[in-house]
Amino acid sequence: MGPHPDTDETSRASVAALVPEADTDGTRVRWEERTQVPLLWLAVAFGAVYAVPILFPGAPAALRRGCSIAEWLIWGCFALDYGIRWCLAHDRWQFTRRHPFALAAVVLPFLQPLRLTRLVAALLLVGQRARLASQIRVTTYVAGSCVGLLLFGSLAVLEVERESPTSNIRSMGDAMWWAFTTMTTVGYGDTTPTTTMGRLLAVGLMLSGIALLGVVTANIAAWFIARFEREDDDTVAHTRAIEELTAEVRTLRAEVAALTARARAAGEHAAPHGSHTGTRGDTSP
Repeated sequence: MGPHPDTDETSRASVAALVPEADTDGTRVRWEERTQVPLLWLAVAFGAVYAVPILFPGAPAALRRGCSIAEWLIWGCFALDYGIRWCLAHDRWQFTRRHPFALAAVVLPFLQPLRLTRLVAALLLVGQRARLASQIRVTTYVAGSCVGLLLFGSLAVLEVERESPTSNIRSMGDAMWWAFTTMTTVGYGDTTPTTTMGRLLAVGLMLSGIALLGVVTANIAAWFIARFEREDDDTVAHTRAIEELTAEVRTLRAEVAALTARARAAGEHAAPHGSHTGTRGDTSP
C-alpha cells in the first residue's frame, strides 16, 4: 500500500521550508546567471553617463539631458530585473525580506528624483548582483568596491559641493583626495564638505570604508591561516608517509631475517645428509 497523498504533500512542504530559497527557485537562479554580466556592463555605462555632466559642467544641454535619460533607463533596467526576480521567486515574501536594500533602491528614486538618489540606487542594485556572481572572488569584489566607492564618492561630493561658497572641494582632484582620506579613516581635514548632503555622503563613505577595510583585513588573515593550515597538513602528511615507510622497512627487514634464518636452517639440515651419503659411497666395493 503506497503512502498517503497528504503525507507526501506535508513532507514536500517540510523539505521546501528547509531548503534555501535559491535552491527552490531554479528559474530565478538561471535568470540571475544569465543577466549578471549584462547588468554589470550597464553599471559601468551608468558610471560613465553619471560622470559626464559633473566632469564637464559646461557641456551642452542636450548632452546633459541625454545623460539624465540614460541614467533613468539604466536604473529602470535594474528595477525591471528586481521585478522579474521577485515574480520568479518561489516565496515572494521571503525574497522581499532577504533583499531589503534592493527594494529600497527601486523605491528611492521615485521618492526623491535626484541624480544622487539614482546613483545610490544603482550602486545598491549592482552591488547585490555582483555578490551573486560566483566566479567573482572576494578579493576582486572588494577591490572593485573600493575603486567604485572612491570614484562615485568623489563624483557625488563634487556635484553637491562645487556650488557651495564655503566649500574647498572644487575639482575632481580635491574630491578624490577627500574620498581617499575619508575611506581610509585618515581624515587630514584639509578638504571637508560643508553642505548637509556632502556630510551625509561623508558618513556613508566612512562607514563603507571601515566595512571594506574590515573585509580586506579578514581576507588577508584568512589567507595566512589557510596557508599555515596547508603547511601543517603537508607536514602531517609527510610525517605519516615517513612513518609508513619506516614500518614497511621494518616489515621487510623482518621478512628478510626470517628468510635468511630459514635458508640457514635448510643448509644446516642438508649438510649432514650429504656427508652421510658420501661415506656410504666410499665403502662400496
